[in-house]
Amino acid sequence: MAGQTTNQDTETQLSERQLVVFKIEKEEFGIEINDVREIIRMEDVTAMPGTEDYILGVINLRGKIVVVIDLAKKLGVTAREKDKDTRVLIVDIEGNTMGMVVDSCNEVLRITSDKIEPAPEIITKKFKSDYIGGVGVIDERLLILLDLSKVLDEKDIGHIKSVEKKSALKSCEDKKEQQKAPKKQSKKNKMSKPLGITGQKKL
Repeated sequence: MAGQTTNQDTETQLSERQLVVFKIEKEEFGIEINDVREIIRMEDVTAMPGTEDYILGVINLRGKIVVVIDLAKKLGVTAREKDKDTRVLIVDIEGNTMGMVVDSCNEVLRITSDKIEPAPEIITKKFKSDYIGGVGVIDERLLILLDLSKVLDEKDIGHIKSVEKKSALKSCEDKKEQQKAPKKQSKKNKMSKPLGITGQKKL
């Protein structure tokens, strides 16, 4: 009958995922587009001493302190030297905003569930299997699907929050010092007498 959906039609209605695609070394990765707030170019990062090696430091993103991590280091691979293609993915993981440095990022694509397979051994040997939610096979491309909530666990989130707090406190202290500086200068100026020429005769 017209208007009825057959079982065959239902089976062909495959679920679809929209992914942000980026590169680290020679591998392509994909993360859910809903986890990504924006993508920015690499900028100066203020280092914070005493942090985990994968935490590069913090940036000021329109007045908000954002902790930046090197995703390559977190995944256990050699981080490439930063260049013009380097990007920072501003992501949200369970309500926590942070930046992730990747080698490049310039694509968003859709993939259906029938194109996603379990990660082969060659991938799980290189990257921790818990981090991987499968691989997307698109023509001759192999896309590693990352589960960000597994890449950064509760302990990692704790480190990141600690860095945020330290950076916020340092920022407040710096502002207080900046506010004190003009007052000191003003006091000094009050104590200073203007220079003049004494004993000068009028011509």
